Amino acid sequence: MNKSSINVRTIAGLAILTAVVVVLQLLGAPLRFGPFSISLVLIPIVVGAAIYGKWAGAWLGFVFSVVVLITDASAFLAVSIFGTIVTVLLKGTLAGLLAGLVYDLLKKWAFVFKNLESGKENWQINLGVIVAAIVCPVVNTGIFLLGCLIFFLPTIRGWGEAAGYPNVGAYMIYGFVGGNFLFELLFNVILSPVIVQLIHLGKRTAR
Repeated sequence: MNKSSINVRTIAGLAILTAVVVVLQLLGAPLRFGPFSISLVLIPIVVGAAIYGKWAGAWLGFVFSVVVLITDASAFLAVSIFGTIVTVLLKGTLAGLLAGLVYDLLKKWAFVFKNLESGKENWQINLGVIVAAIVCPVVNTGIFLLGCLIFFLPTIRGWGEAAGYPNVGAYMIYGFVGGNFLFELLFNVILSPVIVQLIHLGKRTAR
């Protein structure tokens, strides 16, 4: 297979994943597990980062961030436009980039990854996907909380007091993150076998 056909497949694959990211973010709000909203949008970001590399992960994370800015950031934009743009763009973009970097590092360090070419699965492949699936939501949420501390602390303190939380830290952890983050992390890790299959499919179709 020549280089141009591989590039076409990569572009087509990224285009599909980009569309999936947009759709999942736009339709993700109605997905709930009891009182918690469940976001599946980080899954295609991890898939893209693993199949197409860290820069693909960064692109998909950036697309996710742009959609968040357009649809779900009005409360923060009213407080600080600059702080909101910086926080939202960094959290998604770096989540995809670092997920790809972690996967690439584990792939290089695990010599048995050469078995991918013969279609054999091994624990290193699963480890790479699982770690990337953990890193993505952790970075996404971590940068969000950091941005809140840097740009929105007085406002968030007021929101926490109005909601009855004893301090701003409790409000940020339980009010902003809480079960939503845990379910997001859980779904990313549980669905890692699906991601592995998508990686194998991507490898085979790229040949």
